[in-house]
Amino acid sequence: MKKDSDKFWIGVDLDRTLSIWGMGDDDLNKIGDPIPLMLNRVKKWLNEGKIVKIFTARFDHGQFQVDLIHKWLQKHNLPKLEVTNVKDRYCRQIWDDRAVRVKENVGEIDNSFKE
Repeated sequence: MKKDSDKFWIGVDLDRTLSIWGMGDDDLNKIGDPIPLMLNRVKKWLNEGKIVKIFTARFDHGQFQVDLIHKWLQKHNLPKLEVTNVKDRYCRQIWDDRAVRVKENVGEIDNSFKE
């Protein structure tokens, strides 16, 4: 039986976080070039045995988007990661261009996060 800590995962947003978006062609039928810093970070996490999921609003647009994301991941030497837009109790971090970290049980902005 898996321990809870074996189920912990990191969510990584796709557009504007893992891939470039908004370069004049905001088409949901395409995914931009990878952002090297994030691509390398995700590969590092995977090599360390961490669970990474693609956490994206594209999930709302159906299986076509999931398939498109999986093809993009493969093209950039990443495995077929789970794609979701739902966090659960095992989610430990979400990397996103729109997120703000908040101190637990306080509500204040927390700028203490260290990678």
